[in-house]
Amino acid sequence: MLTIALGGAATVALPAPAWAAGDQRPGAVRPPTLTPHDLKVVNRVSAERALQHLRVLSEGIGPRIGGTRSEHKAAGYISSVLDRLGYDVTLQPFPVADKFLAQLESPRGLPRDLCWQAGASPHAALDVRVRGDVLDAGSGADDAYPADVKGKILLIDYVAATREALVATAVARGAAAVIFLPADLVEPRRASAFSPTLPASAENPVPIPVVGVAQAQKHRLRALLAKGRLKLTVSTAAHRGLTSHNVLAERRGRGPANGPVVSVSAHYDTVIGAPGANDDGSGTVLTLEVARVLRHLPTTATLRFALWGSEEQGLIGSRYHVAQLPQAERDRIVAVFQNDMVATSWDPATRYWLLSFTGQPNRATDEVAAAANRLGYAPRISPVTLRGSSDHQSFQEVGIASANFSWRGEESPALLEPPYHSPEDTIAKNISLERLQVSLELIGSAAYATAR
Repeated sequence: MLTIALGGAATVALPAPAWAAGDQRPGAVRPPTLTPHDLKVVNRVSAERALQHLRVLSEGIGPRIGGTRSEHKAAGYISSVLDRLGYDVTLQPFPVADKFLAQLESPRGLPRDLCWQAGASPHAALDVRVRGDVLDAGSGADDAYPADVKGKILLIDYVAATREALVATAVARGAAAVIFLPADLVEPRRASAFSPTLPASAENPVPIPVVGVAQAQKHRLRALLAKGRLKLTVSTAAHRGLTSHNVLAERRGRGPANGPVVSVSAHYDTVIGAPGANDDGSGTVLTLEVARVLRHLPTTATLRFALWGSEEQGLIGSRYHVAQLPQAERDRIVAVFQNDMVATSWDPATRYWLLSFTGQPNRATDEVAAAANRLGYAPRISPVTLRGSSDHQSFQEVGIASANFSWRGEESPALLEPPYHSPEDTIAKNISLERLQVSLELIGSAAYATAR
């Protein structure tokens, strides 16, 4: 068993779901009318149990960047959980692009409610560690530039058109590092951490670290600096020659060896700087909890639980998996229930979306809609809506029934919570156990009905 110490933000107790199987759910219009088969799932799935896994992934490991050691640790943890549940577990490796990461630290400590990972420029100093007092150079204009920046770490507003000149000026004046601050996005969206690109080449890099932080980190850094002296350590690291992994777990059904397959899936990686509690730690732990509950329930279909690596880089893991499947194996898959952001606590995210890359219903959307009706939850469920950008797309591109399921804003699936892809995507700031429990009941009931 892989043991991981929890760190980062202090553990926060979340309000637990408090309904019995026959009770009306929050937001539902009537009490449920569950089948005996539904009750086998609903009486067993537990958001609080899933939360234990989420604490390991989001707080113990933190950002899980595709192909790096952090993602490997997460894959090891996930595979160990599924192995203990009795599934046949395999790791499917595939190559991914290099990553360039940074970490911010302070002798006095930085606020622990935020993740302080950032992106590093691949065209600047890598695998280095510099320390210095922080100065705010604002836009980098001459009239706002600090008089003496030698040995200092500069905060500079990021403007793509002037980034080269801003870095050149910082180097010429002897700065120790540049921290680029992104422009604020229109709420509720907030800018993510990023790895700034520069015209410099790998053979002739900028001689100081150049990093890109997220919007939440930007505002916190400026607030800390406004209170007085701020000293930082900036570390950068290049991660090259990377291999990411899909984690695949199966339990053969009672049918023939080449019989139908029902899949429940999620991606377990994150973007730079995001602990990924909701995106997509929530989908990952839903998959693990549904696997726990369905392991002893009889099914005709083979059950497959899949956790995709490197989704955030462009659905790389799921596309690799689908590309390796012979047509006969593709034809076996009855439905893929892809879970991506299923537990946000953002108040406006009151609609549970059925998202199809084709915009058309299929077996996956039909089964979840039917489960929602049995749970008395139909008015909270969206119509089948056209949208890709998650791993269901990889399957629908080759004609396999699949859909993405998630909580988002009422009016549009584009309305995502403010912590999306940010250092604020933490359990404390972005997880609702009530929404996670409803998601578990919907997907668990739908997957069991399909596989049974």
